[in-house]
Amino acid sequence: MAASSTGTGFLHPGLLHTADDFIRMQQKVVTLKASPWIDGWNTLLSCLNTYNNLSWQPHAQSVVYRGSDGVHAENYSTLMDDIAVAYMCALYWKVSGDTAYADKAVQIMNAWSSTLTGIGGDITGFLVSGIQGYQFANVGEIMRTYSGWKAADFAAFQAMMLNIFYPQNHQGLSQSLAPLTVYSSWQLCCMASMLAIGVLCDRQDLFDEAVNYFKGGLGNGGLAQTVYYIHPGYLGQTQESGRDQGHNTLSISLLTTLCEMAWNQGRDLYGYDNNRVLAAAEYVAKGNLIQSGSTYYTVPFEPYNVSVYGSGSINDTAFSAWAQGNQRPEWAMIYNHYVNRQGLAAPYTQAFAMLMQPEGGGTNGQNSGSFDQLGYGTLTFTRDAPTTVAAPSGLTAIVSAGQVVLSWWGVAQATSYTVMRSTTRGKSYQLAKGGVTDLLTYTDSGLAPGTYYYVVTAETTSGTTAASNEAVAITVPQLQTYLAFDDGSSTSAADSSGNGNVGTLVGGVTWAAGKIGKAVSLDGSSGYVSLPTGVVASLSDFTIAAWVYWNAASNWERVFDFGTGVDQYMMLTPRSGSGTARFAITLTSGGGEQVINSPAALPTGQWTHVAVSLSENIGTLYVNGSAVGTNTAMSFAPFRLGNTSQNWIGRSQYPDPYFNGLIDEFRIYTGVLGADQIAALYSAGQ
Repeated sequence: MAASSTGTGFLHPGLLHTADDFIRMQQKVVTLKASPWIDGWNTLLSCLNTYNNLSWQPHAQSVVYRGSDGVHAENYSTLMDDIAVAYMCALYWKVSGDTAYADKAVQIMNAWSSTLTGIGGDITGFLVSGIQGYQFANVGEIMRTYSGWKAADFAAFQAMMLNIFYPQNHQGLSQSLAPLTVYSSWQLCCMASMLAIGVLCDRQDLFDEAVNYFKGGLGNGGLAQTVYYIHPGYLGQTQESGRDQGHNTLSISLLTTLCEMAWNQGRDLYGYDNNRVLAAAEYVAKGNLIQSGSTYYTVPFEPYNVSVYGSGSINDTAFSAWAQGNQRPEWAMIYNHYVNRQGLAAPYTQAFAMLMQPEGGGTNGQNSGSFDQLGYGTLTFTRDAPTTVAAPSGLTAIVSAGQVVLSWWGVAQATSYTVMRSTTRGKSYQLAKGGVTDLLTYTDSGLAPGTYYYVVTAETTSGTTAASNEAVAITVPQLQTYLAFDDGSSTSAADSSGNGNVGTLVGGVTWAAGKIGKAVSLDGSSGYVSLPTGVVASLSDFTIAAWVYWNAASNWERVFDFGTGVDQYMMLTPRSGSGTARFAITLTSGGGEQVINSPAALPTGQWTHVAVSLSENIGTLYVNGSAVGTNTAMSFAPFRLGNTSQNWIGRSQYPDPYFNGLIDEFRIYTGVLGADQIAALYSAGQ
């Protein structure tokens, strides 16, 4: 049956499986009896037989409880098991055409939609609305094309999903509950259910709510928080990787389920932010695979520190060995998207997919009875290998202490990669490194100060591919943004660096005499200067410098604060709560800052030159040309904040006081100015 549209813009069926997917399954299983599809089919049959397939009777409850509310016992396994059976029956019907199984799936859905009135228990009750919510919505989406499901019954099922499951999904992302949903899987399940219900019920607003939270949500279900830290070679450390591998792999399952459902509606979340989801999958897969004997692969780990509102803090210092090697039926979907759909290399995801083949249901690839995911991915997601060879992609270059760290995405058919370097944009490339395998990264060191251009090619059995995108690396300090604030009468401040990073004057900002020429005067209540989105997105090593004249001595005013909210920012304050000037940068909510403190606050009532720099892991704070504070363990650089949208001079990401005073000669440098150069900037203003 062809996919159809209801006129709302959604394609049906269009969650984890489309009409084309079912056609492929039918051809591979019924017509060709081809492996590995037929192996996945046989696994489905085995699980159906275990659950007595057509003899199964629904166990619908009026209220489903997960966690104790002090009165009722947990009973959510009844819903979990019924959904698992309904899904198995729905798949069997779509592939075999046997309507007895369609009727069984309909019986189960009708029983629940006519009985369920609520989901209760303790706070973890919303996990049922998320995990079982997206699963039940998928069953309904498959069965909506069945003529034996009465329109009134389908409408009742939609109403159940919309009125009982969705409200808790929404609450799981709300400001009231988000501080308590401290792990990524808690919010990812809400997002997966919300998006699935949006498609099932033709509600674009629900679909968009999930997608928007994926891209910019401030809780740990937002992609930037779920994939906390990208290591070289695009290994994406996940938020739960230091917790345990059971939950860590669950986050990957939910994250990619969300992406697959969005993909089938024409939205590419898989590729968002340079394939950040693939970076997470590769990291988690590698950390849970045996390298040899009983020894697991090692993965890099950046300490994860975050305050949990009302519940202390999380301080993870290593990749957790608890439940390491955990096997969930999730890898076939991920592998087949990135490798067979997109032609990318995903070696660790691929290894896990082959280890799990054929995938069953439950948590461990077989019929465990837990069913955190629907399973049977070998049957439902396997695609033929790509026949065309793409070029490497997503090449980036990060400069750290004069070295250039390159990372790129490989191609499925590659045997090795070659890195080429030039001092001229777009031509005259010379060999920098050949024969790169495994991790798709290379560090180019020993370079003279200058500007370098890089491309990467792949070696395959059919020859050398086309070159990747070109990445540029500047190993000499270069002025990236320069707001002299000499405009005097405009509502914008010109960028004299020539890079177009114009400042916009907002609120109570006026012009005044500056340290050199003119300056902006900020009123301390509404005035600030806004810089363009992504102004620090390319910065690794950097220097920021400015002249400031501070009128008021209120804690936590800001000289600058660049970020996307209270979870990801870098800032400079004249006086912290400890009474010192402070630079801070963080990738997590409270407690995760890496800071540089001065011995005292900035003075008031006088012009003061301030600067902050970062070279690899060494951060330095300068006041009036002299270093006053250092941190030698800084692993957060501005580029890790991503494409920041709130880049403010004089305003905080928090509801802190606005800066009260004058700011002049605001400069951002790509690269690190030496102590003598910063002293020279100070002296030039004397």
